[in-house]
Amino acid sequence: MSTAMAADLTSKQQRILQYLRDNAGTKTYFKSRLIGQELGMTAKEVGSNITALQDGNFDVEIEKWGYSSSTTWKVNV
Repeated sequence: MSTAMAADLTSKQQRILQYLRDNAGTKTYFKSRLIGQELGMTAKEVGSNITALQDGNFDVEIEKWGYSSSTTWKVNV
């Protein structure tokens, strides 16, 4: 990831990205609601901020996967 790209992220986006990096080694699917609980955000905040991470050139690949009780994201590192 370039430092210019990292500098363009908001603090919420940086926290979500770090959370995914820290946990994607042992887990593949993440619910917005559960990420939000861990980081003190709402599921809606997670969902709106994670789309910026999808579009960026980072060391994680994020794909919207399902919409059951909360949006589920498939994450690969």
